[in-house]
Amino acid sequence: MTAITLNFPSILALTDEQFYQLCQANADLRLERTNEGELIIMPPTGGETGHRNSRINQQLLNWSDTNNLGIAFDSSTGFKLPNGAERSPDASWVRRERWEALSAEQKRRFLPLSPDFVVELRSETDSLTKLQAKMQEYLDNGTQLGWLIEPQRQQVEIYRSGQEVEILQAPKTLSGEEVLLGFELNLQPIFSNL
Repeated sequence: MTAITLNFPSILALTDEQFYQLCQANADLRLERTNEGELIIMPPTGGETGHRNSRINQQLLNWSDTNNLGIAFDSSTGFKLPNGAERSPDASWVRRERWEALSAEQKRRFLPLSPDFVVELRSETDSLTKLQAKMQEYLDNGTQLGWLIEPQRQQVEIYRSGQEVEILQAPKTLSGEEVLLGFELNLQPIFSNL
């Protein structure tokens, strides 16, 4: 099943609070909103994608727990990007000083920032061009490093602020570089047949 995009710009323009309440009232759905106000309804993932996503989040959280550099988030976390879009990357991380600059209320709701680091894991039904546009949107809104991981092709697109996209074929690991100092993602459990 693929994501569904609903367009109703002239009939219904949801405020940020209304969109937040819509998400809370429909907690079983993964909802995103583009900066043009389009509502994106994403289906639940299948077992393979869910397992792979858990492995990515497990490694990121384990690394994050070993230092005090920042906070890791899973795919259920909403971010209100500076351009107005509300997005939920499959995995993300925010530097501690940016997290601590948020008010208690901001921490409870969709975080009003673009993460420093994001991961999008492509499932078989995801549109590659839409995911690539989403990755570019993160960069355009302040993200420093992003990985678009395609297990089916064992390929990774690396997005860095101010640089061209780098494409790697069947890498064994990915480095968090200067953004996630000391983090290395082991891709074996992500690329392996489950």
